[in-house]
Amino acid sequence: MNASSLTIRPLHADDYQQWVLLWNAYLAFYEARLDPAITATTWERLLDAGEPVHGLCAADEGRLVGIVHAVAHRATWTQGWYLYLEDLFTMPQARGLGVGRALINAVYGMADEMGASRVYWLTHEANAQARALYDSVGHNAGFIQYRRAV
Repeated sequence: MNASSLTIRPLHADDYQQWVLLWNAYLAFYEARLDPAITATTWERLLDAGEPVHGLCAADEGRLVGIVHAVAHRATWTQGWYLYLEDLFTMPQARGLGVGRALINAVYGMADEMGASRVYWLTHEANAQARALYDSVGHNAGFIQYRRAV
């Protein structure tokens, strides 16, 4: 794989088999399990132009090597949109080759097109390799996430 053979593009219906492999690897990375119905719903949303959920992929000669999902939403601190980069995953062999950076830059491009005033995301504090990339393309605002257990 090299930078000249990499294409960043929206996900297409015929990408499902490759996408679900990356999605499942992403979930495994975070030791997460989801009901298959959630995965099916996520895929449907990613393909539905009426949904605020967007999916892009990084393809190398037709093979998907990375995915990113982003959710557009309104906010109380702006009149426009925010774009939440919810999921980013690259195949282990593609890490350090610019795939993650290219996917983040594509999300930045989406944000510019929609007039979003902010792109933001979360990562686990122990995800050192990803954080090195994130520190080079974004600003750590220092917030701590809290959740309600359900």
